[in-house]
Amino acid sequence: MTTTIRRLLDLTVEEHTLTVPLVWGDPTDTRTIDIFARVVTREGGERLPYLVFLQGGPGHEAPRPFHSSTSPAWLDEALAHYRVVMLDQRGTGLSTPVGDADLERGSAAVAEYLTHLRADAIVRDCEAMREHLSAETWSVLGQSFGGFTTLAYLSTDSDSLADVFITGGLSTVDRHPDEVYALCYDKMRAASERYYRRFPEHRDVMRRLVDQAAAGEIVLPDGEVVSPSRLRSVGSALGTNDGWQTVWSLLERDPASNAFRHDLMHAMPYGGRNPLYFAFHESSYASGHATRWSAERTEPQDFRDDVTLFTGEHIRREWTETVPAFQPWRDVTLALADFEWPRIYNEVAIAASGATGAAAVYVNDVYVPMEFSLETARLLPGVELWVTSEHEHNGVRSGPVLTHLIDLAHGRRIR
Repeated sequence: MTTTIRRLLDLTVEEHTLTVPLVWGDPTDTRTIDIFARVVTREGGERLPYLVFLQGGPGHEAPRPFHSSTSPAWLDEALAHYRVVMLDQRGTGLSTPVGDADLERGSAAVAEYLTHLRADAIVRDCEAMREHLSAETWSVLGQSFGGFTTLAYLSTDSDSLADVFITGGLSTVDRHPDEVYALCYDKMRAASERYYRRFPEHRDVMRRLVDQAAAGEIVLPDGEVVSPSRLRSVGSALGTNDGWQTVWSLLERDPASNAFRHDLMHAMPYGGRNPLYFAFHESSYASGHATRWSAERTEPQDFRDDVTLFTGEHIRREWTETVPAFQPWRDVTLALADFEWPRIYNEVAIAASGATGAAAVYVNDVYVPMEFSLETARLLPGVELWVTSEHEHNGVRSGPVLTHLIDLAHGRRIR
């Protein structure tokens, strides 16, 4: 255990590192990992309760705080009410990270290791950090996958939670991954058509680009020969508040230009920086199931026929062979796709948790479908629901979403 205190402009940041078991609940497994968290406090807030932020992903670390008003956008509002705990979830950031160097241990060993990085283990890490901070309870802000983790928290340790705030993260707790990814295609179809209604000329642009990709003519700076399916995945940006600007700017560029090739590399949703996000992503919807490439298997016929329809967080098996950053992870990813993931949610416990707080459900969410979110919300009658089309999936990072949720949780009208 180590603790460091730093000053960053108007913030005090305590950095905590704990050593915890890799496998919680199995004393015969002696492997350990480090868990890192920053506790962020504004002057005068030293006695405020704690709020732990659980990042989306899976496979991404918490944002870095630099100034309360700018990093991240919701931090200023949160610090008015809480001391904020920014936890790097296991496998990410300054917690023991997962990276290419791990592959030296062999694909089978790495795949087994990754099975211990799920939301239920993150909950155990949270509990260790909460106890380390001597907090009897704390509140949680769960964004996207962080909301999934919050549901896992309510399944096992709801007594540790004061209020829960969930943004775009009310996952289904009982449906097969195939149902989720099939509905996500419906959401992406609608998002694609909305985009082309605004910019109809880009439909032909997209057709030409797909033809070029099929001919192997689009090569990124890192050497990736972009496949049609990878190109279409830029539609993932349409799930964010300003993501249409990313797509528009890309399709306006000359595909032979450096700007196009570099921008395309950064616009696609998966990359080499966070290999866990690619290798592990479908598991986030697998509670009691193997995924076996759900997104690929559930692709509708019209997506096969119409190459201008964008895709979102739909992963393809072919990328393990065509994307240089993913090729080393091929065997790991294939093994995880066939892994029978144990159940992670307990519907009875969630319903009996008595959870209070508020949740934002985004009408047009292309990653976490509203229909399944509303099903799960019925298990949480004490959590006030804000269903809105004002924001997309990243609303908490670009708008006053947390302000609205705190107002709702405390019985105030949305401003």
